[in-house]
Amino acid sequence: MSRALRMFAWVMGVACVAIGLFHVIGGNAAIPSEADAGATLDSLGRFFGAIFAGYGLVWLWAARQDPVPARVVRWLAAVFLLGGVGRLLSLAVHGWPHSFQVVLTVIELAFPPVWFWLADADERAARERGQGVSLGAGAPSRSMDR
Repeated sequence: MSRALRMFAWVMGVACVAIGLFHVIGGNAAIPSEADAGATLDSLGRFFGAIFAGYGLVWLWAARQDPVPARVVRWLAAVFLLGGVGRLLSLAVHGWPHSFQVVLTVIELAFPPVWFWLADADERAARERGQGVSLGAGAPSRSMDR
């Protein structure tokens, strides 16, 4: 489970950074059927692309921690879930979007429960490893600030 969490966090981070940068660089062209949406939406899309790339960088940061911090994974999962809920609200107010957006909605609603379930897997594994080894008074402790 610990390895699955770390791998899932790494893949999520890389995907979010790539998608975010794609939106920063591509603007409206990165949004299906919206290449001619105008300057206002282009500006908004590029801004949110940068935010999404930053979100991905936090996933990558979390994946590099030892152990992967459960609290951070839960917050990141909650933010992703909120994005899916936002898409559902849009669907309720404006109707069905492009089919690719529907696929993204499903992903945004399906992944967070998996992350909530896996969130503490690495911390739990670290505790179990720690129970098998007695740390002396001078032993270094693990830090989440690396």
